[in-house]
Amino acid sequence: MQSSSSFRLDDFMAGWIAGACSVVVGHPLDTVKTRLQAGKGYQNSLHCVLAIYRKETVAGFFKGMSFPLASNMAYNSVVFGFFGSAQRVISQYRYGDRLHPCGLLDLTGASMLTGLVSVSVGAPVELVKIRLQLQTQTLLAENFQLAGNMHSETNIPVTSVDLSGKRLYRGPIHCISSILQTEGPQGLYRGAGAMVLRDVPGYALYFIPYTILCDLLTPDAMTSPHPGSICLAGGLAGSISWVTATPADVVKSRMQADGQLHRKYRGILHCIVHSYKTEGVQVFFRGASVNAVRGFPMSAAMFLTYELSLKFFRKF
Repeated sequence: MQSSSSFRLDDFMAGWIAGACSVVVGHPLDTVKTRLQAGKGYQNSLHCVLAIYRKETVAGFFKGMSFPLASNMAYNSVVFGFFGSAQRVISQYRYGDRLHPCGLLDLTGASMLTGLVSVSVGAPVELVKIRLQLQTQTLLAENFQLAGNMHSETNIPVTSVDLSGKRLYRGPIHCISSILQTEGPQGLYRGAGAMVLRDVPGYALYFIPYTILCDLLTPDAMTSPHPGSICLAGGLAGSISWVTATPADVVKSRMQADGQLHRKYRGILHCIVHSYKTEGVQVFFRGASVNAVRGFPMSAAMFLTYELSLKFFRKF
């Protein structure tokens, strides 16, 4: 699969496999993170974990996984494939040789472009995943409008509405269909602006620490990084990226969870201001500890699978 072209199939195929491994490893904690950020009634991460287990058993942690398992394979194929291609295009433009090693400035440009491109695929994927993860969540009554049953001025004398057992969506396809019917095609990209704010700097803080740490852990530049070095570098890079991206991730999660029954946020700025006024600045760091823990094994598995798959494919 060696090619002189800037676009190489092996990058995309290795990313495809890496995406599947990362979802299996990271989805349980991703469910906890999403509920902490967009839901209500959880005191901390441990309380959230115990509440999910008690109400929904182990299956609750894997709610909504089938769709991201399939879609994240395509998503990470685009991410890793585009990142590798972007590096070769930049090297060709700056040095006249697409195989010339990229410097930190080159890697920054390639990773930020990757973050921007990833939103086109990732926004609908994350929207559906979040809607499926939250559909059995107890949500504030103010988020709901019981259409046809109440006048707009009617007071709801309860603080929450429990949707347990009253699923809005039968599955990912039904979720997509419902969003298209109620919100139109643009509904699939709700929260995309916040995702750009998260992923453009987030991917720079993902790929650059990984590259630097891999180089530090592999003194001999002529040898391939040891699998243990790849896991450590990838895991630390994932934790760094996800923790720093948490504020934007909170806004994205809230905007994507919004609108299931009644629209609450008018846009990114309104979501930020409303969240700050009602819950304080600490709300933007909700789920940071889960992101740090979740980011390590998920990214370690992703980078290790990617590097080993790439090495395998390039033998042919």
